[in-house]
Parts: sequence; structure tokens; C-alpha cells
Amino acid sequence: MLDDLPVSEYAFPGPLRDQLIAAIRAGEKTTTTSLLLDYERENDPLPSVGDRAVVIDSEGEPIGIEEIVHVRLARLAEVDLPHAIAEGEGFTTVAEWREGHEGFWHGTEYRASIEDPSFTVDDDTLAVLVRFRFEPI
Repeated sequence: MLDDLPVSEYAFPGPLRDQLIAAIRAGEKTTTTSLLLDYERENDPLPSVGDRAVVIDSEGEPIGIEEIVHVRLARLAEVDLPHAIAEGEGFTTVAEWREGHEGFWHGTEYRASIEDPSFTVDDDTLAVLVRFRFEPI
């Protein structure tokens, strides 16, 4: 059954992914954010309600299955507090959420992955906001 599902990866392997996986397992992380640019660059379809994927840890081992329950496209300036809190990273304000995510998107690893060493986001950057349900395996 797992072999039939696509893989869902959070951040890059390492400490941040480990933190996010722990939050997912604890039920604290029920939303996630990615940039529309990532889907366009990879020519991937946007997630849809009902989509299921295998979540993997930093070692590439499956830890459970996520099912998408809500998807919306929004400008970064439109991300709301409930979404930010449900990211499960301890954010208590949208400003904290934004700072944390900009740190990721403006980081060397992300910029290298998109082959743009000067990439930046702004209020009008489009993000894909996803709410999911998680089932451990």
C-alpha cells in the first residue's frame, strides 16, 4: 500500500525535518506551507483535498500517512494566525511564523535547491497553505 503513494518530505533532512516530524507525530503540526513557485518549478500539480502521501523522516523511513483536508492559495501577507499556530513550530504570532519561514526560504539550502542564490519572498509571494490529517504507521 505504501509503495502506491507519493512521498511527502518536510524541509530538508536534518534538524528542522526532525523537529517537524516530532510535531506531526505529537499532533501539534496539522498545517504546512510551501511556495507556489516550488510546484511550478517542478511542474507538479497542486495538492488536492483527499490526496494521501507517505511522510518520511530524515533517514527516508516512512513514519505515517498524511491526508490533505484543506488547500488554499494565499499571498504571504494573507497567512492568518490559526494557520501559523497549526504549523506546530511554536509560533504565537504571524510575524514569528513569517520570520521562521523566510529564514528557511532565504537560507542557503533552499536557495541552492532552486538554483537562485539571491531568492527572496515578499508580501505578494504566493503560498500553498495545506491542512492535513496524519495517521502513524
